[in-house]
Amino acid sequence: MDCVKIGKLIAKLRKEKNLTQRNIADALGIQNKTVSKWECGLGCPDLSLWPELSAILGVDMKQMMEGEITSNKPDSGNIDKVRFYVCPSCGNILVSTASASIFCCGRKLERILPTDAITAPKITVEEMDMDYFVTFDHPMTKEHYLSFVAYVKSDRIFLNRLYPEQNPSCRFPITTGGKLYVYCIKHGLVTCQKINEELSKSNDEELGS
Repeated sequence: MDCVKIGKLIAKLRKEKNLTQRNIADALGIQNKTVSKWECGLGCPDLSLWPELSAILGVDMKQMMEGEITSNKPDSGNIDKVRFYVCPSCGNILVSTASASIFCCGRKLERILPTDAITAPKITVEEMDMDYFVTFDHPMTKEHYLSFVAYVKSDRIFLNRLYPEQNPSCRFPITTGGKLYVYCIKHGLVTCQKINEELSKSNDEELGS
C-alpha cells in the first residue's frame, strides 16, 4: 500500500464530509493522533478498520485502499443508455443513466444486459384515463416471476416493482415512443417493442374484431 497516497485521499474525503480527525477517531474507537498519522502518510489503517472507515467516508473500500478514486465518464444525458442492476442477495433494484460503480449488500453489482427478445412475455396494452395499462402473460410464481418493469422515455424512467403471486400488470403515463424493459428472475432482462407499437397493434385487433 502507498500510505502517502492513501493518507492524502483520507484527508480529502474527510474534508468533503465536513468531518474532523476526532470525528473519524471516535467513530473507529481509536486515538485522534492515529488519524493524523494516516493523513501524513506515516502509516496505513489496520485491515480490521477498512470496512468501517470506507463506510464513514462513503467510498468503495478497494479504491480507497489503492489511494485513488476512479471517476466515471460524465453523464451524456442520453437516458436511452439506462442501465439496470439487481442485487442477488436482497433483490434491490438500482438504476443508472451512465457508467457507474453500483454496490449493494457489500458486493459490486454488474449491469444486467438485455437478452433475446424471444423470451419476452406476451403483452396487452390498453389506454386507461391518462395512462397505459400494461398486462403481461406470466405465471408469477415464487420460482418464476417478473421482478420489475421499466418504461424509458426522453428524460424519464417509470419503474414498477412486481412481486410473486401478484397480478402481472402496471401503469405508465401515456408518452409514445418509449422503450419497455421487463426483468424476469428466470429469463433475465428483455427489451420489448415500443409500447406505442403494441398499443397500435392492440387497437387494430379491436377494430378488426
